[in-house]
Amino acid sequence: MLADVRTMKPTPRPVAASVEELLDGATSRRPFLHSDSKSGVGFERVVIGGEAHILKHVHVDHDWTMRFFGETTCIPVDVWRHGLMDVLGERIDHATVAVAAGLGRDGLGGALLMRDVGPAMVPAGDDPLPLEHHLQLFDDLAALGARMWGWTDDVGLLPPANRWIAFNDACIAAEEARGFPDPVPRIAKEGWERFAARAPRAVSDAVQALRRDTRPLVDGAATTPSTFLHGDWKLGNVGLGADGRTILLDWTYCGAGPICFELGWYLAINSGRLPHGKEDAIAAFRAALERHGVDTAAWWERQLGLCLLGAVVLFGWEKAFGTDEEFGWWCDRAVEGARLL
Repeated sequence: MLADVRTMKPTPRPVAASVEELLDGATSRRPFLHSDSKSGVGFERVVIGGEAHILKHVHVDHDWTMRFFGETTCIPVDVWRHGLMDVLGERIDHATVAVAAGLGRDGLGGALLMRDVGPAMVPAGDDPLPLEHHLQLFDDLAALGARMWGWTDDVGLLPPANRWIAFNDACIAAEEARGFPDPVPRIAKEGWERFAARAPRAVSDAVQALRRDTRPLVDGAATTPSTFLHGDWKLGNVGLGADGRTILLDWTYCGAGPICFELGWYLAINSGRLPHGKEDAIAAFRAALERHGVDTAAWWERQLGLCLLGAVVLFGWEKAFGTDEEFGWWCDRAVEGARLL
């Protein structure tokens, strides 16, 4: 049975007014470099009550990904404040214990204090994820989407119109003007040049047009169902806790949108570590949604096609560095999705 999100009332969480308040009682505090972080945000390792914690500082000035998605507020703070991290607490452990807001030069930044769950996270590397773990992630992702099916954003999180704007030329040019302080935007610039030279003309034209103006993609997806999105189910953000729950970190791109956005993102970001083929993964995710009470018959093909096209609009640059097989698969999905606009 799908939850009735019109009557679901997540329990709000308190928010501290300063890092000092957040770290009351801390006995140790030192900088920490998170090996999987690509956003540029700062981390500290903190000990409170003898327990290890991680403090994450969040502000648009220090996070190019927030700038790429046009974020003007601190979405993780708002997600915490409104209790949205907790809506599937029986299956998802967000590891966050406290949050501070009103930080930074403009008061729009925040800080998240989390339990140190490093040993439980998916190890870095190129090895395929065990199939059982991969399927659990899909089941939990589907369960979260089903729990919030039909959710309307009254919080002010990432707007649907911003969901596919990252990695466009304007974003990359802005980072270039900063001197490319983080490497990924510089690599993305080269990747889009490779994409233009490597992709078939029809694919390149369709994707480049949407990179300039995502409205056809946004409007098309809006004709299909929506739910609450976490927005970044990359393996660097997930783990498996001792209690069997999925650990899910980095609630930075949350908002309302199509559930297949999560699927497209997962397939694109984690493609090298999938334990089975993408078509099998797509079928497994659809089956998970159906198990959790989501009837996919009326909308699945359209939303899936548009969101896989959207994944190329976001990550075509990265695929342009890949094998012919990987690049060709995504080009084919772009052609299919463009027919649905």
